[in-house]
Amino acid sequence: MKIKVLIVDDSALIRSVMTEIVNSQPDMEVVGVAPDPLVARELIKQKNPDVLTLDVEMPKMTGLDFLEKLMRLRPMPVVMVSTLTERGSEITMRALELGAVDFVTKPKMSIQSGMLEYTELIAEKIRVASRARIRAAVPRTPVTDKAAAEEPLPMIKNPLTSSEKLIIIGASTGGTEAIKEFLIRMPSDCPGILITQHMPEGFTTSFAKRLDGLCKISVCESQGGERVLPGHAYIAPGHSHLLLARSGANYVTQLDKGPPVNRHRPSVDVLFRSAASCAGKNAVGVILTGMGKDGAQGMLEMRNAGAYNFAQDEETCVVFGMPREAIAVGATDEVAGLTELPARVLNYLATNSTRSLRV
Repeated sequence: MKIKVLIVDDSALIRSVMTEIVNSQPDMEVVGVAPDPLVARELIKQKNPDVLTLDVEMPKMTGLDFLEKLMRLRPMPVVMVSTLTERGSEITMRALELGAVDFVTKPKMSIQSGMLEYTELIAEKIRVASRARIRAAVPRTPVTDKAAAEEPLPMIKNPLTSSEKLIIIGASTGGTEAIKEFLIRMPSDCPGILITQHMPEGFTTSFAKRLDGLCKISVCESQGGERVLPGHAYIAPGHSHLLLARSGANYVTQLDKGPPVNRHRPSVDVLFRSAASCAGKNAVGVILTGMGKDGAQGMLEMRNAGAYNFAQDEETCVVFGMPREAIAVGATDEVAGLTELPARVLNYLATNSTRSLRV
């Protein structure tokens, strides 16, 4: 059975190009196109598509408003089509919070030729979305500042040395929400955290700013050369690999614009391998939801160097690709649901360190 795709975009050119891309694939077909959400609503009822591609900004009803109603009334896999602008990235972050599986960006120049270059990427994202675990949106009280963050974890009585320990995280599809759920539960004096999330340049800036406003810890897009401090998280920018390095007695961040690894830059494998060589047993690895196998071999190197590693379980993953690959190669020590992972990580750190933790 071919994957049935409905394309929703107010641009006739984008609808035409997206139709060409989808129909060029042997395992998918366009079952309808819509210039706005009102037409899309009727086509969803008639065509029962497997995946929806949705423009973030449209007339009559915005993509966000439509997505919110859709995920509440008829949850289905949605891939957002976004612009490479600050506003576009902020809207996309909100769309992922509302339940969109993933997003693709419109090229800045020569839309038709640019989109055709993205054929493989777009097709792969649609395939992954068709297999993604979709849940109905659950209304939650908006969090507007650090003081209103999630309830803290129970007091950990065992000691912790957050200045020596590090948490190293990798994620892809579904990872923006998984990372948010993980970081929002981190206490203000947790170990320094380095994160690679597969995301284009520009979107990582909005992602970091959003998290910084929600979490007790400080979150930033890494600029390279920062000293890794407790209570801080550093996110790989979309244009570079993020690495952990040493400067004397301190851990520091390092950026590398080298070629993609596993088709990604930033790559989780690059971050994990740097943690293996620099931190060894002082590192704790966490691999979250995502398609592909990026991170599996790097996490294995971390484990061989003495690190203790966690993987998100299949039940709570949007896409159980990267965690499955890490588990398959023997790179993980524990597998847990997303809501359990923060406590599991902190409890492990607490029993393997030497200073009390405040929460």
